[in-house]
Amino acid sequence: MKPLAFFTLLIFILTLSCKSSKSKASDAQIKTLEILVENKNYTIESDWARPQVTNAMQQIVNSGLLPAGSSVNAINLIGNSNFLTISGDSITSYLPYFGERQMNVGYGGTDSAIQLQGLLEDYEVVKGKNNRYTISFSARGKSENFRINIVLFPNLKSDMQLTANGRFPISYTGHVESLEK
Repeated sequence: MKPLAFFTLLIFILTLSCKSSKSKASDAQIKTLEILVENKNYTIESDWARPQVTNAMQQIVNSGLLPAGSSVNAINLIGNSNFLTISGDSITSYLPYFGERQMNVGYGGTDSAIQLQGLLEDYEVVKGKNNRYTISFSARGKSENFRINIVLFPNLKSDMQLTANGRFPISYTGHVESLEK
C-alpha cells in the first residue's frame, strides 16, 4: 500500500507545481487601462528594444558596443531616455533605433532615433481577449512613414512593433502610464 500512497502523493505534488503562473491584473489596473485607451492620453516607456536579427546586428554584438545584459535580439533600454506619447490625435516619440537602415538617411546622420511629432492617421483600437487592447495607426517622421502596432495588457505592460519604409522592423516592450503622472 505504501507505493500506491507515494505514487499518489507524487502525482499530486507534480500537478500543483506545474500550474501556470499567470500575472493577474487587478480590477484597478483594468479600469486604468480602459480609461487611458478611451481618452487617448498615455505614454509608453520601453525597457527593451528587440531589433530584427541580421548579420550587421550580430557584428555589433560581437564588437561589444551594446549595453550590459543585451543580446542581438534584446537590447536593454533601462536608464535610457525613450517614450511614445499619445495625447488626443497627436503623437510624440523618441525611441532609440537599433537595426539596419535601407535609405532616407539625412545629412549628418542626425535622424537615427525614431522621432515622431504630429498627427495620428488611421487610428484603430480593438479590445481583445483578457482585457487587452490592440492599437494600430500610422505616423510620419521627418523623412519616413511609420506603421505602429501597440498591444496594451491589463497589467499595464506594453508591446510595440514599428515598421518603416526605410528601416528594418523593431519591437519595444515596456509599460504604459497616464500623462497626468
